[in-house]
Amino acid sequence: MIFKTYQINKLDLELNKIILFYGKNEGHKKEEISKIKLSNKNKQIHKYDEKQILENENTLYEEIFSKSLFDSEKLIIINRASDKIFKLINEIITRQLDDILLIINADVLEKRSKLRTLFEKEKNLACIPFYPDTHETLARMSFSFFNEKKIPISQSNINLIVNRSNGDRETLKNELKKIELYSYKDKKITSENILKLTNLTENYSISELIDNCLIKNEKKTIHILNENNFNHDDCIIITRVFLSKLKRILNLSEEFKKNKNLDKTISNAKPPIFWKEKEITKQQVIKWSPEKLKKIIFRLVEIELLIKKNIQNSINLITDFIIEQSSNN
Repeated sequence: MIFKTYQINKLDLELNKIILFYGKNEGHKKEEISKIKLSNKNKQIHKYDEKQILENENTLYEEIFSKSLFDSEKLIIINRASDKIFKLINEIITRQLDDILLIINADVLEKRSKLRTLFEKEKNLACIPFYPDTHETLARMSFSFFNEKKIPISQSNINLIVNRSNGDRETLKNELKKIELYSYKDKKITSENILKLTNLTENYSISELIDNCLIKNEKKTIHILNENNFNHDDCIIITRVFLSKLKRILNLSEEFKKNKNLDKTISNAKPPIFWKEKEITKQQVIKWSPEKLKKIIFRLVEIELLIKKNIQNSINLITDFIIEQSSNN
């Protein structure tokens, strides 16, 4: 059965003992899971990653169905779930769950997802999609926060904070906390204060920077570079991650050159490519020939050596290299 996020407090946890949370909004999911944990303090909490369970399915069976005189009620949370766990969950729901509450936390699930379809159709199962927060939702959250803390702030500065949070509820909360702490010593919050206090490093990962560079999205690449405060140590990390990605794309590109079938190349990749990365990986394989990739790998090795010899100039070296590669010229 499908519930909206605002209906979560209406869940009957005696009836809906297995709950599926899915969607991109990790901050909101984390909030709601925390509330459930808080309201179930009497339960022992056990957390698993889907990978752990798939490697040893008996782990979950033993946790759910094995009992002892000393057992109390349990709250089991499975993170990073996907359709790979469908068969196991389907088997579990056919059996009686006593004193167990099971929360399955998944990323985006497409309409044809077996897991999503199962939870949407069964009345005793709860399915809650978590969509990205809108600018208006985050702005209301910010306004309520400042109103509660009695911190005076303009609407334009609230908009600035929301924009700096990159649409992420969890990041927004971190930024609001920074501003609250700052307000203890200086009650006046200006846009200059906000720009100094808020930090977008966590919003754009190094992986995202490199991915956009390799699909030659120059505008997004430059935007990410401008919004991050990379330091000299980060430059070494960037080169290592970049080299790792390039080598993987080179292997895929060489395979694609042989079989001329891009979908087959991506599907047969080892290690497997996570579904969220498939489309951007396809773009990268199309953009770069094996010959060009070998040249760029050689060039990046040279850049890494230059960075190690001249660490003070490392940011300029890696930034120039990234912008040059992201250009369509």
